[in-house]
Parts: sequence; structure tokens; C-alpha cells
Amino acid sequence: MSFQLIFTSSAWSAEPLRLSVSKTPLSLPIYIADSMGYFSSEGLQLKISEVIGGHRTLHELLAGNADLATSSDTVVMFNSFENSNYAVIATFVTSDDDIKIVTRSNTDISHPRHLQGKRVGTVTGTASHYYLDMLLLLHGVDPKSVQVHNLQPEEMADALKNRKIDAVAIWEPYPFIMLKSVPGTRTLPKSNVYRLSFNLLVHKKHLGVRDDDLVRLLRALDRAEQFIKLEPAKAMVILRNRLQLDQSFIHWIWPRYNYRLSLDQSLLTTLEGESRWARHEGHVKQERSPNYLDFIYATPLSRVRPGLISIVR
Repeated sequence: MSFQLIFTSSAWSAEPLRLSVSKTPLSLPIYIADSMGYFSSEGLQLKISEVIGGHRTLHELLAGNADLATSSDTVVMFNSFENSNYAVIATFVTSDDDIKIVTRSNTDISHPRHLQGKRVGTVTGTASHYYLDMLLLLHGVDPKSVQVHNLQPEEMADALKNRKIDAVAIWEPYPFIMLKSVPGTRTLPKSNVYRLSFNLLVHKKHLGVRDDDLVRLLRALDRAEQFIKLEPAKAMVILRNRLQLDQSFIHWIWPRYNYRLSLDQSLLTTLEGESRWARHEGHVKQERSPNYLDFIYATPLSRVRPGLISIVR
């Protein structure tokens, strides 16, 4: 009986982990770890697939098509009301300038308060949706006074060009792409209303079972983030090649990201604040928020970088 248990565990560990990655500058540590061979040198078998948006990566995980996913805190929060089968094992990048409001010059929108009564496209249930609402509230605009259109990122340029909407709230690289491809577009000034965290999620069925592999994964990402700091020019080339965008885009976004592994108390605070917003604004039907400590699994990071964990249980 004991032999069979050992055999089963060994066979399971040999199965490659499947990672669903959002195609964004936020995913640079994963691109580097893959390109530089860090995953394989750590002894990790990993299959990487790319989709557009963290809302889609988490859907892949929950649908059984991936074991791990990259996703923003807002997507973690929205899905937590319906499903508890995933956990955050690390934040690996933060940014307070990834999401932007893009509008046409002929709309007379030059300030967030000018969005009142306008048609604004965003991906509802994501970080861009949360950013839009927080920006409106900060400037005294009732979010319900804005006509929000749920659009996927790849639909937004045409919607702006064809004047179906007046503005969009979306993450990079789509603001840059629209500025280049849609004549007369511009972005509203930067706002520090929201610091986005991009996180590595794992299906809970792997917790305690694949911890050694999760440690290997985080070690590879830690090496990648050191590479970004020590070899920024080479890191830029990898990002440019992965996203297939030109060097002007790389210079445009490079200062906007802080690539650093962590599990901060601020992640819990953000999730709790977002969940109160989602309930208050009627974006979710539940009257109570989940306990977000149940969505944090710190064991792998504690074996890699214990000093980067500040979550209090």
C-alpha cells in the first residue's frame, strides 16, 4: 500500500505544470525566466500558454485548462465571490500607471470629470473597471452617470475609431497601440488612485502536493527579476520580442513597473477594499465578502524569500 502511494505521488510530480500567462508587460519576469532557461535550470517542467487579460487566465485555471495563472488583484476579488479553488502564492509586479484612460480629441474629454454622461469602454470585472470607478469617484463623478460598455481589449481600437464609444479604460499595451493606430487619440493625465498588483495564482488542488515545484517556479522568477535590475537593456529586448512591439513602446512603459516578489499586507487591504466597492456598487450580489486570507498560500515564497512576506494572519 505504501509503495503505491509513493509511486502515485512521484508520477504526479512528473506532470508538467501548465501556466496561463496574460500577454502584457506585467508578465516580463515570466518571459525572461522562459527565455533565459531559468525554469528548466531549476528543474521545473512548465507549459506556458498566453491569452489576453488576467480575466481569461483565471478562467483557464478554473476551467481545468491551466494549473497556474497570472492575474490582477481585482480579478482575484471578483472571482472569489463565486469560486474559492485558487490561491495567490506571490505578487511579482506592481504598477500605479499600467491602466490609462484613452479618448479621442474631438470628444472634449480632457479631465476625468468630463467622463460624466459619456460612453466608456472597459473590461468589466477587471482592474481597468476598478480603476475607472475609483477615478470617477475621486473626481466627484457618480459611476452610474457614465455609460459603461463591456468590451474586450482587442475590440477597443475599432470602437473608438468608429465613434461607438468616447473613451476606454484599459491596461498596456492597448493604450499605446490605440495612440499609434487611432488618429486623434490621447490619454488623460496619470492618476495615483490605484496601485495594481499582478499575482501568480495556483489551483488549490496543488497546495501541499506540488510545493517543491512552486518553489522552483518562484526561484526562477526571483532570478528573472534580478536580471531585470542588472541587465535592463537585455530585458527590454526580451519584452519587445515577446510582445512584438517596437522600441518606442518599451521606452514608453519601462519606468512604470516595480518587478519584485512579495506577499504584502497591502494585497489583503486592497482585496478587502475592492470587495466592499463591488458589493456597494452592485457588481456582485453577495452581502458578505470572503475571508481573503483563505486565498493566500505563503508556504512556497517562505522557502524562497521569507523576508518578502508581510501578511499578518
